[in-house]
Amino acid sequence: MKRTAYARAGVDICLGRKLKSTLPRLLVAAQRPEVLAGVGGFAGLFDLDAKSYREPVLVASVDGVGTKLRLAIAMNRHDTIGQDLVNHCVNDIAVLGAEPLFFLDHISVGKLNACVFAQLIKGFAKACADNQCALLGGETAELPEFYKPGEYDLSGTIVGVAEKSKLVDGSRIRPGDAVLGLAASGLHTNGYSLARKIFFQQMKLKPSTRVAELGDTIGNELLKVHVSYGPLIRKLLREFDPRGDTAPFSRSARRQGSRPRVIKGLAHITGGGMLDNIPRTLPPDCDVVICKGSWDMLPVFQLLLARSGVAEQELYQVFNMGIGMVVIVPAGSAIRVLEFIGAQKQKAWVIGEVVKGNRQVRV
Repeated sequence: MKRTAYARAGVDICLGRKLKSTLPRLLVAAQRPEVLAGVGGFAGLFDLDAKSYREPVLVASVDGVGTKLRLAIAMNRHDTIGQDLVNHCVNDIAVLGAEPLFFLDHISVGKLNACVFAQLIKGFAKACADNQCALLGGETAELPEFYKPGEYDLSGTIVGVAEKSKLVDGSRIRPGDAVLGLAASGLHTNGYSLARKIFFQQMKLKPSTRVAELGDTIGNELLKVHVSYGPLIRKLLREFDPRGDTAPFSRSARRQGSRPRVIKGLAHITGGGMLDNIPRTLPPDCDVVICKGSWDMLPVFQLLLARSGVAEQELYQVFNMGIGMVVIVPAGSAIRVLEFIGAQKQKAWVIGEVVKGNRQVRV
């Protein structure tokens, strides 16, 4: 078949159309009943059942996966990077108490590759299904003059919904509250520019190098999928904050039979680590003190501490250091919440406490 002038210029419309024709089969599991139309339209349609909420609030976020992409491309493994993106976005709206409704992806590539495209979409679809979120649509753009052969970039947008009275905004956090940390799977999706420099330039490792401390290759370690805490957070809110009381706990609230909110604040530990992300959920008059050694630090972070040559304070500001999500609860509820989290097969620890301050984190 004769190639078109556009294809000779680097953009193959026919290949793009052929690849997109496989999407319905790939997206079977990544659906919700509210989706009104299949893929292929100019926009996705989602019928939000507003009657299920007293005051529904739409919650949206957009993000990418940074230079973790460089590693996925170097290892020619593209099936997990899509999961990373969806899970990261889910976590970013879960901290407000939102349920994800739908996700939209954007793939920018120099030249479309059928195998890479299929792996990416499968990753998106798997993560959307795991999070009970619809993969509503997306865009794939061939930009031959922007990317070298084999290179691509990803971004994604997620939209969720929350009951206004049940939004988790951190306003009820007080000195004396306990800070719980949920275990990460690894670096998740942040700090890869520094990690790649340390492991591949400074330590002279290759992605295929097996590292004794890790019990695996450094490439496999760094491609571990970013954990989604969304399903767990929704269970926590249903278990401990089922009514979404709007008034702070007081004598009058006790007389009225109200209960205090247990899940007071949530922070997704991404770029900026604990030092920059926990303050985003704190009131102006509160600090958090994190106790080193209070959680089981993953070997990859122990390796960074021992051999990176980077100041410890900076490592805590770049990496999650093994804690992917922080949950702030009243001290008296900490054990009960930890037991519930453990029953969901998620590791967690009390890693610190809230003290008086001015929205700072001290490790």
